[in-house]
Amino acid sequence: MNNLLLLPILIPLLTAVILIFLNRFTIASRWVSALSLLSTVFVSVLLFQKVRADGIQTLNLGNWEAPFGITLVSDMLSALLVLTTSVIAFACCLYSFRAIGEEREKFYYYSILQFLIVGINGAFTTGDIFNLFVFFEVMLMSSYVLLVLGGTKAQLRESVKYILVNIISSSLFVITVAYLYSVVGTLNMAHISTRIAEVGQPGILTVIAVLFLIVFGLKGAIFPLYFWLPGSYYAPPAPVLALFGALLTKVGVYSIMRTYTLFFPHDPGYTHELLGVLAVITIIVGIIGALAYWDIKKIIIYNIIVAVGVILFGVSVNTTESLTGAIFYLIHDMLIKAALFLLVGVVIAITGTSNLKKISGLIKNYPLLGWMFLLSALALAGIPPLSGFVGKLLIIKSGFGAEAYWGAGIVLMSSLLVLFSVMKIFINGFWGIHRTYEKEEKAPVSWLLISPAILVIISVLYGVGAELVYPYILEAAETLANPSTYINAVMKE
Repeated sequence: MNNLLLLPILIPLLTAVILIFLNRFTIASRWVSALSLLSTVFVSVLLFQKVRADGIQTLNLGNWEAPFGITLVSDMLSALLVLTTSVIAFACCLYSFRAIGEEREKFYYYSILQFLIVGINGAFTTGDIFNLFVFFEVMLMSSYVLLVLGGTKAQLRESVKYILVNIISSSLFVITVAYLYSVVGTLNMAHISTRIAEVGQPGILTVIAVLFLIVFGLKGAIFPLYFWLPGSYYAPPAPVLALFGALLTKVGVYSIMRTYTLFFPHDPGYTHELLGVLAVITIIVGIIGALAYWDIKKIIIYNIIVAVGVILFGVSVNTTESLTGAIFYLIHDMLIKAALFLLVGVVIAITGTSNLKKISGLIKNYPLLGWMFLLSALALAGIPPLSGFVGKLLIIKSGFGAEAYWGAGIVLMSSLLVLFSVMKIFINGFWGIHRTYEKEEKAPVSWLLISPAILVIISVLYGVGAELVYPYILEAAETLANPSTYINAVMKE
């Protein structure tokens, strides 16, 4: 049995249960949580190395062979995303020590954080479509608590909308899985792909593909289903916002990526074209929001929507090159969004506001904060040789190669507009007349900069060392582009 697949799920699960009993002991809770997440990072590295050396890994729970039992599957894409998630969670946990507040910490904050990672890592690893729903629910229930924890008016207001949207989405998810099961008679994702290949893709399966797009589009915030995201993500404190912005929408994006390449490659003339059109509109809507606001949190939040559109446009082109670019950009965006939200949290801790018109001159007293933000902003826009460049270049190149000129052109133009939106923060917030702020002396800036520094360094290495990382990203993309590799590994054919 390959227990490495289970450990990135099992370690945070057991830790979450232990932390329930340690909630009154704040310091103990902090370090138990941090050590647990560091252990998760370690086993994720081992899992990545195992997949790199021996290929796709599977684990049949309860010794029921696929497709009859529940199967965990770790291909290169899954292993990379689990590793990235674990690193981001560890960084956000360290940041929370001085940013989340003792009241939230005593109300099971670290325990819920661990449950969130259980859901995310489980969603990336499961090979069963119903258990994808189960892990989605674990992730969403944890996010409900994290969103409302603290009980501010904004949090309570936005949590109602967030919960209602996700209840509807989850109900639709179950209905869609039931429809799919009625057609193919199995829940194992590899077996579903085999059954669909046998029958082609009749109209009912195209309808199911669109339903999955609605379900995962709501969770991934694709147009026109993004309406809940700007308000809901604006409400929680910085470390929770970083977790949400970096990870939650990406689980929806991953699910579209996995199902559309594994289940529905047979009629791309409709499903993938629809995905491409929605992805391009998503980019446009995100750009408009990012340019319109003078609130630093809102600007970065709308850039989440832009990134979702860019990644899914790469998925819609559906070539090995475009999928390579989409995966490269997905991992980049997870790292850089987490770093940016944590840096925004430092700015708010210093100034007491996220209103850009009330902030200026920060670079005088906080040069490290300023230059880290600039580096992150340039990476977000895809300036070479930083991490956003390679993925976006591959997506644009493959888009032009597939004659999707409008989409590729809009992705290219989005880089300039994204750069403008984040440089607006840097120019207005860090340059200009230096101001004094009431909360400035109390802000634990030195500690808070540790976590974003870790993520920025990893992001820079990811971009500069793209040549070293590229073979693994390509392997992940080839598995998506050629589902038979995944199917053979799971079904032992």
